[in-house]
Amino acid sequence: MAPGFPAQVIADARAAAKDYARVSLASEDALFDDLAAAALAMAEQFLRLSLIVRPHRAVLPAGSGWQRLPVGAVTAITAVAGVPAAGAEFALPVGAYAIDVDADGDGWVRVSAPGAAGRVAVTFSAGLAVDWAGVPAPIAQGVVRLIGHLHAERDASGGGGPPPAAVTALWRPYRRLTLLERGR
Repeated sequence: MAPGFPAQVIADARAAAKDYARVSLASEDALFDDLAAAALAMAEQFLRLSLIVRPHRAVLPAGSGWQRLPVGAVTAITAVAGVPAAGAEFALPVGAYAIDVDADGDGWVRVSAPGAAGRVAVTFSAGLAVDWAGVPAPIAQGVVRLIGHLHAERDASGGGGPPPAAVTALWRPYRRLTLLERGR
């Protein structure tokens, strides 16, 4: 689970989208902020990558095999805690688990001695860029186009649905696919 996006990233995405949509009214800022947050979240879900470096937390089964963290572009794994069926989380001793971040930015965790934990909570940082300016241009353009699409379709009944094909075409080269979920 990832926290929301930094306010400056939302503001920068909003500004880019308003320029793209040729909207200059400041009264539209709150709407565009909401659309920017939604579009950024949709991009991350589609890509299976964190766009902006920020802390994340994932709860995984306490298995002895290597398990991939659910979000890509991992920059650091900072903590592994045991989560028992009942009671409070507890810090696992360093020798009870192993962690790795591979060259593709995938984070991996293996728990060899879970103790009373049936699950583990892994705290990590992940992201492709530290700010909006660092997001690869095709991904940023796809987010901007998606914000424009969401703005144009905001009153359409039913709403939702997948991103437009023009957006996914921009994002597809960056998408991380998992064909078979298995350890390393």
